[in-house]
Amino acid sequence: MAKQLLHLVYGGELVDPQSNEFRDVAEIDVVGIFPNYATAYDAWKGAAHKTVDNAHMRYFIAHLHRLTDAEEETSATQKAG
Repeated sequence: MAKQLLHLVYGGELVDPQSNEFRDVAEIDVVGIFPNYATAYDAWKGAAHKTVDNAHMRYFIAHLHRLTDAEEETSATQKAG
């Protein structure tokens, strides 16, 4: 069984298409959390295609497993130190 690597897909309307600042954080669309990059990518692609006509809309994939891994490393370092 493959290791579970959680990914979050989210997006919304940006203040400027050249930035990553959302116009209204309360309106961020959380598409979902997915068990691997491939399924997250499919969800990202579907959400992005629905909003292709709005240049200010942008969707992202966040690698949640990297945050969890970093927390585990920090906890292990604190215990050892």
